[in-house]
Amino acid sequence: MSDLLPPDPATAPIEPPKLRGRVQAHHDAEEVFDALGADMFAQAVACVNRHGEFHLALSGGKTPFPFYEKLMVDPRFRGLPWQNTHLWMVDERRIGFDDDLNNYRHIHEILVDHSGIPAENVHPMPVEDATPDVTYERTLREALSRRPVGQQRLDFVLLGMGDNGHTASLFPHTDVLKVRDRLVGLCEGPTVTPPPRITLTYPALNAARMVAVLVMGAGKGPMLKRVAAGKDDYLELPILGIEPIGGELRWYLDRAACEAAK
Repeated sequence: MSDLLPPDPATAPIEPPKLRGRVQAHHDAEEVFDALGADMFAQAVACVNRHGEFHLALSGGKTPFPFYEKLMVDPRFRGLPWQNTHLWMVDERRIGFDDDLNNYRHIHEILVDHSGIPAENVHPMPVEDATPDVTYERTLREALSRRPVGQQRLDFVLLGMGDNGHTASLFPHTDVLKVRDRLVGLCEGPTVTPPPRITLTYPALNAARMVAVLVMGAGKGPMLKRVAAGKDDYLELPILGIEPIGGELRWYLDRAACEAAK
């Protein structure tokens, strides 16, 4: 009779879905956040060393907020060069800062208030403007125009993925999915979870040096499986439109999402 114990499911190898880009699969949220934080840190330091600044675009939501908290409390990430970082929003609901659904409100409370990032380097979306997309695009282009030609792009973009395959505020079958000449657009329509949104477009996202997609939890498994199958197009599943040009796409997944994607 063997004295060997059966393998522990919590530490057994993880089989991630076959997704386009580089896939990092980890056992739990802490491991995922460790890997994501290490990659963001490395990219930030490299960009500051090369260009003098780091342009970071963040998403809101319940999945990334704990990661942002980790950036503030984990000593391994204390060296993030916040003084040389420009912070951008990937998307925002057209609601005020005092609304709990406002993404920037939470990012401000978690990161901006505690990181030491200069106020002039923080760029919330102007939700109360009549044309917030035009205003935000002008701000983004002006900031990036100070870089050499060929380097005028975001350095690191953190995305999520919704149960319906949306990413940023790029929702299925919306007009903004077809925008190719703008960096920022508006998103509204029957497939959009209210209220209407402001979002970075495919041209802005796909120009980034690194695009990280953070997906965790068993609830995301069925959509991951569908994305990996590749039978839909970007109009049906907007996450499929994320194809960095000259940059890198990385997925950060936990065991629960991978197991549910089988």
